Amino acid sequence: MFERFTKDARDVVRGALGHCEESGAAAVGVDHLLLALLEREASRGSFALASLGSERWRDAVRSELADARRRAGLSRAEAEALAGLGIDVSEVVARVEEAHGVGALSGGGKGWGSWSGRRPFGRDAKTALERSLRIAVALRERHIGDEHILLAVTVLPGVPGEVLADHGVTYEAVRGVLYGGGELRAG
Repeated sequence: MFERFTKDARDVVRGALGHCEESGAAAVGVDHLLLALLEREASRGSFALASLGSERWRDAVRSELADARRRAGLSRAEAEALAGLGIDVSEVVARVEEAHGVGALSGGGKGWGSWSGRRPFGRDAKTALERSLRIAVALRERHIGDEHILLAVTVLPGVPGEVLADHGVTYEAVRGVLYGGGELRAG
């Protein structure tokens, strides 16, 4: 599959690996893919994000992803569901961090990579990359670009898609910017 990736898409994958290693996570996740997408310049994905106002909300997205990692990757919807059962996620995080240190629930730690020293791709990141292939095929495009990875991130359940949607970055908005027929500005 990676032979069909453009240079920009490969750079996103390499950037995601870097973010994973920096954070000490056990595996590359969709949040790492999103962080790598936010760093891109002069690509179709970066054009779409800029058109949707990324200069206004980019730092907020990074902060929201970091907050979700502290909550062991739980989305707001999942935290609200637990609250409905009487479980205060913020209190659980505070108690765990009090006993084990800040970021104890973020998963991973040094030495969690494979024998090669590289972090593996988690199930959610693999799903995002597979979805990017399906999106490219559905759009009748030969290669998978960073824009297809961005489109995939917007449709997957979980924190990254939820955070993007909060800022008006949805599949429909991104597709509209890239292929026409949709809103050019979101938020």
